[in-house]
Amino acid sequence: MPKKIKPFTFIAGPCVLEDKSSALKIAKRLKSIAESLELPFIFKASYDKANRTSINSYRGPGLRVGLEILYEIKSKLNIAVTSDIHLVEEAEPASKVLDIIQVPAFLCRQTDLISAAAATGRTINVKKGQFLSPLEIQPIADKLKEAGCKKYYITERGSSFGYQNLVVDMRSLIWMREQGHPVIFDATHSVQRPGALGQATGGDGAMAPHLARAALATGVDGLFMETHPKPSQSPSDGANMIPLALLPKILRKLKIIHEASQS
Repeated sequence: MPKKIKPFTFIAGPCVLEDKSSALKIAKRLKSIAESLELPFIFKASYDKANRTSINSYRGPGLRVGLEILYEIKSKLNIAVTSDIHLVEEAEPASKVLDIIQVPAFLCRQTDLISAAAATGRTINVKKGQFLSPLEIQPIADKLKEAGCKKYYITERGSSFGYQNLVVDMRSLIWMREQGHPVIFDATHSVQRPGALGQATGGDGAMAPHLARAALATGVDGLFMETHPKPSQSPSDGANMIPLALLPKILRKLKIIHEASQS
């Protein structure tokens, strides 16, 4: 009998929640795309972007309103949802809505935050900091397990390379999986150019699909992409996001690559 191919998990959505109507439309479209390709899907959008470059940048609707929007998306569309937490006190209320709690890259070594997230019993996705090597992930996993986490992911999103640039060492994806960690590749944040626009982050969004192909060829467990109907109009990270209309074609190619890597 032919080997059964396990599909990669697809995590996608806009960088930040703008309003309920637009978020629902994007989530509904993403669900349809994922279902057509038989990919497990998790909707992602941040209720608060606590790490914006400028004090004047839009951060999102906040914890209470943001979780209400994510709960409605989850309930109406019957899909899993994820978002970032930034403070220990956010973990408990977030766990009432989120299926996966995400720890941002710049907070990936914060023991109290990791422990609080893990203690909720939810699946945890830790973004690997741009300042860490893949060999420095094990202590993070140990913290998660010590706090009772049963299921987690480590997400690669590039490493700092000089000023205002990130690069991805594809070997890191292999090394982290060899250590026993489930690995997700973040294609869109990996092409960021932090602070490159002075008061905002730049990026090379057109490169994201190419990096995603390389990552899936290594056999990662999941793919993370931020998307928007009109990235140039997104209030956050528009420069590195993928236009929603292009996703079906991109994902079809990625699925073929993933299946080939598993055969």
